Amino acid sequence: MTATPPPRRPTNRTLPNINERIRFPKVRLIDVDGTQLGIMSPREALVLAQERELDLVVISEKADPPVCRIMDYGKYKFQQEKKAREAKKKQQTVEVKEVKMRYKIDEHDYQVRVNQAKRFLKDGDKVKATITFRGRESQHSELAEDLLKRLATDLQDVGEVQQLPQKEGRNMIMIVIPKK
Repeated sequence: MTATPPPRRPTNRTLPNINERIRFPKVRLIDVDGTQLGIMSPREALVLAQERELDLVVISEKADPPVCRIMDYGKYKFQQEKKAREAKKKQQTVEVKEVKMRYKIDEHDYQVRVNQAKRFLKDGDKVKATITFRGRESQHSELAEDLLKRLATDLQDVGEVQQLPQKEGRNMIMIVIPKK
């Protein structure tokens, strides 16, 4: 039977600098409405914050003296988390979708790959076009390069080539990105 370790207590470094945790000799104090109340000791600033039933929060440790503000810390923390969630929503993730083929591909199969690549580019994803070689087929790398160049011209209305055809081992790869 294994014993479960005790729960970790947050260290002083992970806790925010608020109220009694402020360890500076002097601080510059800013009121709730943004007016500066001057430079004073953290103890005096904490008394002012407690009179208003709010918290004393360090805004900038790097300043000389450090800047503190009287505010509702719970509300401030909630707003910071809300901003982070909004930024994450607006963030675009670009995936790399792959279109695989051989250099001896039939015309209809090639058109299917072109249509797949167009759909991926319209969705905002990058397309990695890969031509694989088997056995002695790698001798015909110029045919594969011609096929990738043909693919680039077929996709030029929706995308542009980011990486020109390049041979990597048994594959030849080209990357196409969506047009802006």
